[in-house]
Amino acid sequence: MAGEATPTTWPVLDVNERRVLGVLIEKAKTTPDSYPLSLNALVTGCNQKSNREPVLSLNDLEVEDALARLQKKGLATRVTGSRVDRWRHDLYDAWKLDKVDSALVCELLLRGPQTEGELRSHASRLWSFDDLDTMRAALKPLTERGLVVYLSAPGRRGTTLTHGFHAPAELERLRQRAASEDVGPSSSPSTPAAPVAAEWEQRWQLAQAEIARLNEELGKVRSEMAALQQTVAALVEQVRTIKQGLGI
Repeated sequence: MAGEATPTTWPVLDVNERRVLGVLIEKAKTTPDSYPLSLNALVTGCNQKSNREPVLSLNDLEVEDALARLQKKGLATRVTGSRVDRWRHDLYDAWKLDKVDSALVCELLLRGPQTEGELRSHASRLWSFDDLDTMRAALKPLTERGLVVYLSAPGRRGTTLTHGFHAPAELERLRQRAASEDVGPSSSPSTPAAPVAAEWEQRWQLAQAEIARLNEELGKVRSEMAALQQTVAALVEQVRTIKQGLGI
């Protein structure tokens, strides 16, 4: 907006935060009658298999944790007063996005790096762009503000772009991967292998979180089993005492 400072860096969002925020933007447009979203609706939206990359399997606690972090960053708000609490995004105020901006940012949050052609196709369900040049014109102020980042030279066929909420190291890996893909199969056999794809690193982080959660649940199960064994032992002792009293 005119007269306002234009930030060039934005908060780093982890995989879960990106997915939750992307779903809030998406559902505000596609299912306005059920927006703001309940926790259950958010979990379902985060884990749906269409229009998502990568496909995730988040539980209620993981989504609640992501919402709490987004709330601290001023990007999401809890709406109370109904039977269940609901959530909405605050990007129109926090990032000064309009409907066109939010459509583009939403698809990048939900799918990660993609080509301009892919982004235009994906974003069409939220906002229709007549052609690539029209979309590029809409992208220009977003790239100037750092909300969208080109991973390879803009304006070329197959150029890729992403959102501006990656950690610096992750963004550098994405740039290197884009560069290696741009070279194509003609590259020398001795060319070092491209860095591990960011998606796989994200999935590894999610796997670690899931393992931690399962270990916690296993600990609870073990505690419950121990308590159950104590109860059974007490019942056995009571039965033995009763039998002795009856002379059995």
